[in-house]
Amino acid sequence: MKNKKLLKWVGRITSIIVYGFLITMIYLVVSSKIAGGTPKIMGHELMTVLSGSMEPGIKTGSIIAVKPVEDPAKFKKGDVITFKAADDPNTLITHRIMEVQTVDSTVQYVTKGDNNKSKDPSPVLAANVVGEYTGYTIPYIGKIMSFIQSKTGAIFLLIVPGVLMICWSVFSIWRAIREIEPPKEKTAA
Repeated sequence: MKNKKLLKWVGRITSIIVYGFLITMIYLVVSSKIAGGTPKIMGHELMTVLSGSMEPGIKTGSIIAVKPVEDPAKFKKGDVITFKAADDPNTLITHRIMEVQTVDSTVQYVTKGDNNKSKDPSPVLAANVVGEYTGYTIPYIGKIMSFIQSKTGAIFLLIVPGVLMICWSVFSIWRAIREIEPPKEKTAA
């Protein structure tokens, strides 16, 4: 009797995990495709760290939560910001502010990666700041997120949980039918 209850709970927990994983993957893939960029969770954008410039605090391959900013001129020395690169606005960089400057009433930031020996070559205009690093980092998951955002990853991560869900459903149905069937009696001849 105890084993049946344990198996029932294990089955329920497994179902919740599989369904939760599938729903999470669908949400991440669909939201990133709709937004045309990074997935968003509770008002924060999840971004993959591609370089080691902020190590050891932010490791390469991690994902970080970046909160989009309304007032890009509000930052102070020591804040970690995400900004568009001066030479390529499609490239985002996350570095620490080393100095705040005001030039002709325009705020700009001198930035540096924590792991870099020197400051970034050119100051960052406040208008190029897209977000503020909130301190949330999940190490090594960024590699998985990059895979999820690829076409192959999207297909793989939608199909695999779907197949697992179908297999689990078939197993659950088979188990329920087995419990309902009465045992066959032997007849004497």
